[in-house]
Amino acid sequence: MKIRDRIKELRRVKAADLMPNPNNWRLHPASQENALRSVLADVGFADAAIARETKDGLMLIDGHLRTEVASDTEIPVLIVDLDEDEANRLLATLDPIATMAEANSDMLESLIEGYNFSEDLSDLLTAIIDRQEIPEPPADFDTFNDDLETQYKCPKCSYEWG
Repeated sequence: MKIRDRIKELRRVKAADLMPNPNNWRLHPASQENALRSVLADVGFADAAIARETKDGLMLIDGHLRTEVASDTEIPVLIVDLDEDEANRLLATLDPIATMAEANSDMLESLIEGYNFSEDLSDLLTAIIDRQEIPEPPADFDTFNDDLETQYKCPKCSYEWG
């Protein structure tokens, strides 16, 4: 399989000059914003936003929260040569593919040991570590019964199993 390199350049751009993508489907809760602010204050930028050139200027594909948090700052931006359709496909799939990665909670716990993190970031890392210990619901669990006692409950959707 031949894989094309679609990155044209790395450019430093004032975050406020980047146009948000009207198709951006991700919502960023305050806890995520606080965690990002904490990492940026501690480490700085070590990742680039992704944008494409349009007749109206640079439009974001990835990095919307980073641009909101650092609106007065020049940030690293990968400029890609994608058309609108390709950009939308990347926008739709980039984050979901990243969430498919599984976490090794023991390695993460070892990695963060000895570091002090903000409360939001610490809560996030702890949730990732703890989440690995919750088993998947059984495949044959296809009904919901309010009277059924369960061992586990999803904190996001309240789905119960076990």
